[in-house]
Amino acid sequence: MYDGIKGFRDFYPGEMAARRATTDTIEDAARRYGFREIGTPALERAAMWTDKSGDEIVEELYAFEDQGGRHVALTPELTPTVARMVVAKQQELSKPIKWFSTRPFWRYEQVQQGRQREFYQTNVDIFGSSEPEADAEILAWAADALTDLGLTEEHFEFRISHRDILGGVLESYEADVETTEAIRAVDKSGKISTAEYHDLLAEAGLTYDQAAEFDDLIAGGDLEAVESFADTERVTAAVENLRNVLAAAEDFGAREHCTISLETARGLDYYTGVVFECFDSTGEVSRSIFGGGRYDNLIESFGGQPTPAVGVAPGHATLSLLCQRAGVWPEEAVTTDYYVLQVGDTRAEAARITRELRERGHVVETDVAGRSFGAQLDYADSINAETVVIVGEQDLANDEVTIKDMETGDQVQTAVEEFPGDLEHPTLEDFA
Repeated sequence: MYDGIKGFRDFYPGEMAARRATTDTIEDAARRYGFREIGTPALERAAMWTDKSGDEIVEELYAFEDQGGRHVALTPELTPTVARMVVAKQQELSKPIKWFSTRPFWRYEQVQQGRQREFYQTNVDIFGSSEPEADAEILAWAADALTDLGLTEEHFEFRISHRDILGGVLESYEADVETTEAIRAVDKSGKISTAEYHDLLAEAGLTYDQAAEFDDLIAGGDLEAVESFADTERVTAAVENLRNVLAAAEDFGAREHCTISLETARGLDYYTGVVFECFDSTGEVSRSIFGGGRYDNLIESFGGQPTPAVGVAPGHATLSLLCQRAGVWPEEAVTTDYYVLQVGDTRAEAARITRELRERGHVVETDVAGRSFGAQLDYADSINAETVVIVGEQDLANDEVTIKDMETGDQVQTAVEEFPGDLEHPTLEDFA
């Protein structure tokens, strides 16, 4: 007997049915917005991460040397891969490029609620537009995808900020501040104590008085106060851009879900503009559901032409926690439209009925194990069959089959040549 590997999950049919329904819903929303599905490899050169984050990042990856001597890694995120894909065919692709995909990723990290070592995300990105409308469309898609799942503004909120607001305020201090480290501290601020947060800001170059002042200013979320404090072109432009994105989000129907939160920083280095995170409005799901933002320099850093980009990547584990908390997670159960039950030597007629029902797009099962009448009926009940079609030797002798409604237990005989006939979804009521 072999045990599963820690951080890697099995999904049995009931849970997988709920996961599939959720995935289909958010992907259908992406298709309505004109995002086109792509497929990407599970394996990339490890240098895609070590070149930008240093060799120590390998400790967080599933990285190894393959049989060809290449240092490779199972992909921990999609953004570098899609950046590589854009660069490879940049001149051929129509702009803006709007892509989405759903797939697994791998990170060697501590397993906790909503975080596994193998995890699934739906990535949605726009390349080739720096306009506020592109950021707003990402927000609008995310809002539509969540509301399509049955969630409302009572269940979730988008906390939105701008990296240049944080960077510009930090630069306004005369101290030699390591901006990237300070922004990482902001990203961690909600998970640590105030004292620990101020320690991190001090390590990044602020004095403790400045750390407290910066904390108060950012926590207030007042854009006018931020502009007055850091009267620089960088901050002014960032505030204007954030306001323009929110105005476009208003027109696109997503503004009601957005809250200005300057403490939202996103820890990854490649973010350059608007950033946001989705949270459970009640706080019962303790971590962010997902996040995204603008990363205008990444394509160029991969050797491509300067190409603005913005995207988001809902993680399915945290999304399921939100849906379960809100009571909108799909039922974890398999469903079956018809079970064609065989009694005696009736395989040919049962197969004909099964084929015709499947050709109409229904989920249909029939006996493939030579079971008794009772065992077949129990199996039909276990797979939540809506209707059972009993094809028995005695009924066929009278040119009939029996239609049984599994919810009510009612059943009726009908002429075998009339089932399924011209009906798209025949049920007992059609023959009663």
